[in-house]
Amino acid sequence: MMGKPVVQVEVKNVLATSAGSAVFLGNEEKVFVIYVDHSVGSAINMFLHGTPKPRPQTHDLFADVLTALGARVERVVINDFSDTVFFARLIVVAENELDERKIVELDARPSDSIALAVQAEAPIYVADHVWESVEDMSAVLKKMEDANSESDEGFGGF
Repeated sequence: MMGKPVVQVEVKNVLATSAGSAVFLGNEEKVFVIYVDHSVGSAINMFLHGTPKPRPQTHDLFADVLTALGARVERVVINDFSDTVFFARLIVVAENELDERKIVELDARPSDSIALAVQAEAPIYVADHVWESVEDMSAVLKKMEDANSESDEGFGGF
């Protein structure tokens, strides 16, 4: 019996690294990481936490354009990877005033796709063959979160 073609994941955390940001994606089963540049990692974090921005960023502009065109991000699928490079598809749905529906699938960077999905509260999926191939980073995430919370506690008395 063949498994589902995709696995639903969520952003578990976004942590700063020396070269950018580590976006941890996963579910109860496992967690994996995609490394992104700092600006997109920052945008994902802002969307996750509802942080107000002083002015609209690129992802805000794209979302506003979609809204103006009667479209929305329906879902994201991280559909492939090669070495350490992941690939994604951004699925956008547009409906017009006549209730005609158009689905558009766009090739997009996973980092931008994740940011737009988090902003739109749209689901994120990973193709089964990618999911089966990525290394489980649950222990690494827990260790990093523990280290961050310990360093945060050290400043509590100031």
